[in-house]
Amino acid sequence: MGRKRGKKRELRALAAPFTVAPPSGARIRDRLRLGAADESVLTLVGEHLGGHQRSDFTARVALGNVSQKDTGRAARKRKLTAVSSSRWVGAMTRASEDQYQLSVRCLYDERAGLRRAISTIDKRLAVPCGQRGGRLRGYPDQNERFQKQRRLQALTTRLAVVEERIAAERPAVVVGGRRLARVRHHLADAHLTGQEWRQRWDAARLFRTADGESGAGHGNYTITVGPYDGSVTLVLPEPLRHLANAPRGRYRLACTAGFHHRREEWLDRVSAHRAVRYDIVRDAARGRWYLDASWSADTTPPPAPDEIRQRGERLLAVDLNADHLAAVVLDGHGNPIGEPHTVPLELTGPTTTRDGRLRAAITGLLGIAKRQGCAGLVIEDLGFADARATGRETMGRGGRGKQFRRTVAGIPTARFRERLRGMACHAGLFVIAVDPAHTSIWGGRDWQRPLQQQTKTTVTRHHGAAMAIGRRGLGHRVRRRPGVTAPDQRIGQRRATGQTGPVPRPRGTTSPPRTAGTPPEGGKTRLCRGDQLVLLPGPQDRSEGHRTTCPDYGELANSDQQR
Repeated sequence: MGRKRGKKRELRALAAPFTVAPPSGARIRDRLRLGAADESVLTLVGEHLGGHQRSDFTARVALGNVSQKDTGRAARKRKLTAVSSSRWVGAMTRASEDQYQLSVRCLYDERAGLRRAISTIDKRLAVPCGQRGGRLRGYPDQNERFQKQRRLQALTTRLAVVEERIAAERPAVVVGGRRLARVRHHLADAHLTGQEWRQRWDAARLFRTADGESGAGHGNYTITVGPYDGSVTLVLPEPLRHLANAPRGRYRLACTAGFHHRREEWLDRVSAHRAVRYDIVRDAARGRWYLDASWSADTTPPPAPDEIRQRGERLLAVDLNADHLAAVVLDGHGNPIGEPHTVPLELTGPTTTRDGRLRAAITGLLGIAKRQGCAGLVIEDLGFADARATGRETMGRGGRGKQFRRTVAGIPTARFRERLRGMACHAGLFVIAVDPAHTSIWGGRDWQRPLQQQTKTTVTRHHGAAMAIGRRGLGHRVRRRPGVTAPDQRIGQRRATGQTGPVPRPRGTTSPPRTAGTPPEGGKTRLCRGDQLVLLPGPQDRSEGHRTTCPDYGELANSDQQR
């Protein structure tokens, strides 16, 4: 008796490709080389404003998740104005509202992840050890099952805490960073002393943010940067007005700011008195001070993938991997152009080093797109949210599973997408995101060998995945039709992929139905027996010679009818 086959697993519906929106703003940074007097004044201002901003945030959390009109922002601003300045109060209350809304969203995301993990473990615990229940497999032994039961209890406890915070509408927020707060109990492992940790903690809790205002002098009255001389002045809070060295209770720094990166855009805004936000940041680990300028940009809607396909423009398809980027150039019909490209990507070392290497890799991709005349790039819309939430339940166990999980954790999907979106927009290119389902499987199976036959470089399955990503972004089918690519050198000049459908004829150009007496247009389509070259021609060929003209098919057809 044959084995009973279960129901065939259905593939999920693929999401439609979409064009990634360009960045809605810009942020640039310049270093401030402060003296001892300037550092002391900025520290006093930051500590004074930081203490009152934390008090305002506490009052905002106590209100709960209420509508915007019930937040009491006007009353809070009046209360803070007496102890600071009306110029700083707007930024302080806005920061409190933004932090609260972000914390609430994080709570909902954490609850969703905990529920996914609990559901997955519950399903596997329902199956006995070493057995299978449909598509679910039980844990291999009692030891692992016991550990998973303990893990389930811990997740359930965490979920109960999150549910309680959501019901109370009061998220737990650590001003200065929860990670830095935990380092306080592990100073030896972090290679820090108590004094060094205290300096970083105090620097993270300072507040020196000033929102811009259109129509104000150079786009911001609280912190003003001169477009010509680079002078930096700021309004002092009311209790610190005695430290002013400029008119109207302002303090002028001895150093200047130039903003070399994207300076022209910054100059256009400050010269037109458009809103620019400034943040004065202190990096305690490096002992440096920075001035950040940010503003919102006027963006136009990017073209849809269907519009890009109709234009017939080239695209650069990119497959993101843990150690390299695989890229292939495609034309408007989804056919590969030239040789595949491989951009190395080494993500080891400190955070700043990894970020710099990621930027260098993206710069290499943009250079390839520019040289090949591409209008944009196509990437996968990766997130690994579900996989990271369930962990070993869906990503394997043992040595191979552990290695795979480390690989997934090392792929900077979100950072790569954000960096590529900003840098591509600055370079005049757009980005298309597609569903990542089955791109590696289908690309490696259907495109690796054909690409290898057409190029001299080594082609991997990741280049095949890039082909699948690019074709999906253009709206074509990923899989190839069999028998299209011809490895023979004589007939390899034709179109390599043949995946696109035939171009429809214009209306009114359809050929009439052919009959037996209608001669074909454009010359002969089939050679007659006398046209074939033979070593020993027949008697008729000796007397009459080889025929080189097309016979009159109409007469031949009519002669049969006359007999």
